Amino acid sequence: MTFVPVENQLGIQPIAVSSTVQNHPLGTIVRAYDPTLGQGEFIYLLGLANTVVGLSVIYNATTFQTALTPNTAQTAAPVGVAMSANVASQYGWYQIAGLATMKKTAVQVAPQSKIFQSATAGRIFATSTAGLQILGARGANLTTVTSTTSTLVVLINRPAMQGHIT
Repeated sequence: MTFVPVENQLGIQPIAVSSTVQNHPLGTIVRAYDPTLGQGEFIYLLGLANTVVGLSVIYNATTFQTALTPNTAQTAAPVGVAMSANVASQYGWYQIAGLATMKKTAVQVAPQSKIFQSATAGRIFATSTAGLQILGARGANLTTVTSTTSTLVVLINRPAMQGHIT
């Protein structure tokens, strides 16, 4: 994944790079292009400990603080996909639209599956769990993805945790 910003402005922090310096206002949204995955949208947020590329996070739309997507049904919040190892006290981009490569748990995923939060925070899977569906996200694969594969390409469009349904 080599997303390159397509905005008409200079000095955009590279999509796959974290920084200890805040280079943009938090919540800034940019578009970028990857030759394989096409165009996507990205939001500039604060990082959190143990972040790796492809983990899903929820974020506060006011403070722009991130947290790994929870494995409980109590949280309804917007979701982004980490584009770098954007750890605590760093700033970086999180994908919110387009084809995203997300970390998944070791389960087989059928084509075009709905996406749910797994029992492992920050990872997804395709098994229905009440209140844990990630709305605005669907598996983009055309064939079944084996259980040993650690990532899944997902089509996202401003995804959000379903929350509060039991």
